[in-house]
Amino acid sequence: MSDHIKIQPATGTWVVRAAGAVLGESNDALKLVEGDKPFVIYFPRTDISMAFFDKSETTTTCPHKGKATYYDLVAKSGTYKDTAWSYDDPKDDVAQIKGYLAFFVDNVAVEQL
Repeated sequence: MSDHIKIQPATGTWVVRAAGAVLGESNDALKLVEGDKPFVIYFPRTDISMAFFDKSETTTTCPHKGKATYYDLVAKSGTYKDTAWSYDDPKDDVAQIKGYLAFFVDNVAVEQL
């Protein structure tokens, strides 16, 4: 893996909450640090209540990670566009994040318990 991105287990239990609901909790989350950006916690999709999410039409491409697919959070209070993203087929250097979901923290709370 390049020096630009570092991935390691996110120690402890991590939870993601929004709109008054716990969307997921995991002891198997990953901590990804990219350059000088703040770290991002990636949750295994199997630990997230995917019933709250609809795949959006948004995609982006990162030169280091590959093509990202985005998800809208659908809650009783409304739909929050592009709240989460995932790499379905990440580049080899970051293959560990395949099957994981990360969140923009302006719409959700990501916390270590």
